[in-house]
Amino acid sequence: MKLKKTLLASVGTLFLAGGLMSTQALAADAPYPTKPVTLIVPFSAGGPTDTVARLIAVPMGKSLGQTVVVENVTGAGGTIAATKVARAKPDGYTLFIYHIGMATAPALYDKLPYDPLESFEYIGQVVDVPMVLLGKKDLPANNFKELEAYIKANGSKVTMANAGPGAVSQLCGLLFQSRLGVKLTNVPYKGTGPALTDLLGGQVDLLCDQTTQTVGYIKADKVKTYGVTTPKRLPSLPNIPTLDEQGLKGFDVKVWHGVYAPKGTPPAVVAKVNAALKAALKDPDIKKRLDESSID
Repeated sequence: MKLKKTLLASVGTLFLAGGLMSTQALAADAPYPTKPVTLIVPFSAGGPTDTVARLIAVPMGKSLGQTVVVENVTGAGGTIAATKVARAKPDGYTLFIYHIGMATAPALYDKLPYDPLESFEYIGQVVDVPMVLLGKKDLPANNFKELEAYIKANGSKVTMANAGPGAVSQLCGLLFQSRLGVKLTNVPYKGTGPALTDLLGGQVDLLCDQTTQTVGYIKADKVKTYGVTTPKRLPSLPNIPTLDEQGLKGFDVKVWHGVYAPKGTPPAVVAKVNAALKAALKDPDIKKRLDESSID
């Protein structure tokens, strides 16, 4: 009797395991995607991360055979969006584009509701984006040396916009102030898009911003440009000197963007999204538009 019960339990376990393996196999073999895919952007529409996301969304959708829908989830320097993605179903239908904030958030926030290393599957790198130090059009300083003198004469009267706590624009601005040994009045916005809008409108004095959305304004002479944040000059802006060559030795700020999925997303799905991302970045039109802003 005891032997019979043991045998029945063993058979039951085998059937259960077989059923589970069959379910897993079916899940692994299930076609993907069969519906639109959401690509979450942690910043407002019109900003550099949003621009990059919308740039790759269409060609990625073509490769996947489904529309890639960009959704903006703003707040707390990107951590609200990151939390939403970390808690999403790991089925490949929720993706996330984020930048260096993925690495800096743990240093800026005491307790995160997710683990940057353990809560996500890394899909792949999208781009590296240079930054530029911009000033409003009617700022009295016409070059970096004049800007330095103007800042030291006016101190906290000078305003510097940023995209909010933890944003790269904030970190770049704080590094700039630290290197000059000054403290300006920092003005946070809900994204770089509205910050740039106010700079163009003359409501704020300075902004560190990515080239994704600024090259056109620079070439149209809508803003004053005091330097690029990379060690070398940019092909798209060859006449703009670097901050390094103007005295801020070693000043080097560049923003990488990567695509992520929730932890547990099937490897086959990760591989398929990665292939779609690579195809998008090889698209001639996309490459041309990235080159126009000196984006690698």
